[in-house]
Amino acid sequence: MDGALVAALGVIGSAAVTGAVAMYGSKVAGRAQREGNAVTGFNSLTDQLQEERKELKAEVAALKLELAAEKAESARLRLLVQAQGGTP
Repeated sequence: MDGALVAALGVIGSAAVTGAVAMYGSKVAGRAQREGNAVTGFNSLTDQLQEERKELKAEVAALKLELAAEKAESARLRLLVQAQGGTP
């Protein structure tokens, strides 16, 4: 083998290695991008769920107050019926 052939084979070999490294690096970068997108989506969903939970808690509290008022009104009306001599 002469020097030119050895040099050419070296260039071809190094090009193959460089290509393989570039493909692997591309795969790793793609995976990191997908994982980053998944984390961002998860954080967004978590924020939305926390907001909905806060709204539902407020709604439940309002409904509890309304129910308490209805029970008090019902008890008042029962007393009125009993005071008139009726049975509730």
